[in-house]
Order: sequence, then C-alpha cells, then structure tokens
Amino acid sequence: MCHIQVAGRRRIRSSQLDLPMHRHGGARRGAGRPRSSSSVSHAARPRFDGGKTPLHVTLRMARGVWNLRSQRGYRCVEHALAAERAAGALRVVHFSVQGNHVHLIVEASDAPTLSRRMQGFGIRFAKRVNRMMGRARGRVLGDRYHARVLATPREVHRAVAYVLLNHAKHSAQAGRVGFVVDPFSSASTCEQLRAARVAWSVGTGPPPVAEARTWLLRSGWLRHGPIAPPAPRAD
Repeated sequence: MCHIQVAGRRRIRSSQLDLPMHRHGGARRGAGRPRSSSSVSHAARPRFDGGKTPLHVTLRMARGVWNLRSQRGYRCVEHALAAERAAGALRVVHFSVQGNHVHLIVEASDAPTLSRRMQGFGIRFAKRVNRMMGRARGRVLGDRYHARVLATPREVHRAVAYVLLNHAKHSAQAGRVGFVVDPFSSASTCEQLRAARVAWSVGTGPPPVAEARTWLLRSGWLRHGPIAPPAPRAD
C-alpha cells in the first residue's frame, strides 16, 4: 500500500510495508458457528396464550444454596407463593419443592405478566433464603427460570403427574412400600390424591395455590385419566 507526501515542489513517494495478517473464519469450509443438529424450528414451538395455555416453570438454585427439602427451606417457597396468590396475577396451581430446584404449574394472562411476576417471586424468595442462611445477600437462583408451554391435554397431564408424583417415583424406585403424599408439594390439594395419606405438614397452613382458570388445567387434562401413584419396585 502506498501514499504520497508533498515537500515543497518535490513529491516523494514512500511505501508502507504490508504486515502479515492471520485471518480466521472467512469463507473456508466449516468456519463460523456450527449448525444445530435439531430439525425443529423455533417457529414450530407452541405459542404461549395466557388465556388458554398453562406453563411448567422450573427454578434452579445456585451452587451452595441449602437443601430446600426442609421445613425452613419449604417455608421460603411458601412465603413467596402466598404473596403471588394474594397479588392474583400469577396463578400457581401446583408445585413441588425439590432439593435444589422448584417446579411450578402456572397460569398468567400474558408473557409480560409472567416475566414480571416471576421476577418478583424470585426476589422475594431469594430474600427469604438469604435470611434462612444467615447472610445479608448472595446469589440464590442459578439462572433464569425455564418455562415450557403446555399446549395439549396430554402435555398438561404429564406435567401435573411429573410435578406431584416426582418424589413418590424416587421412593418407589428405592423400594419404599406405601404411597405417601409429598408434603413438600401441593399434592394434598389435588382431588385425585386427597384420599392418600399425608405424612406431616411442613408449612404454616395448606399449600398456597390458586384455582385453575384455563380449560386445559381445570378439566382438559383429565381426558387422559387420573394420575396414579407409582407402584413400588419389585425385588
């Protein structure tokens, strides 16, 4: 590459040396971001319709947060759920508290409401957990919540069964005899499980859940039959 300098009437041509440059990417074969192996397009995903479709929401804890399957851990969740039920914008119909994550079956009027109320739920819950752990502040949630749209009766049936019977499934696999409603969940409020035995109560009252408004979560999912406790594993 050359440029021209003017010194009085004399024109001096000077040349600039080309420096070697390492080129990455470009048009070579295989360069750039790898293509996804999935054949499912984003456009094919179910659309969230607040008036018709519930969601399965999962909240995972950050590393170092204490086990939530304790009385004081559960009450942190209970406090946040009770506040959302009072607000009325986010309807948590079912839930279960696991050691390092929380499952929610929820309804919301629209996506902005869901996002706003989940943010409020997370802040309120995190404050309680930090108080439980004896610290002024600290990271409680591992990442953003994951929400899956439940667009069909079968999807809702599977989600409700998964959330309410998750702990019972592990108990059956471990060979424990007899089904007991998980006290760290809203299973005791489910009509199909009310006859089952409840071992003890870990909360300050009944699970703070809301009534379902969508057809899918009120009655549509029952087209696929009742949810049943898993059978104990045979030796």
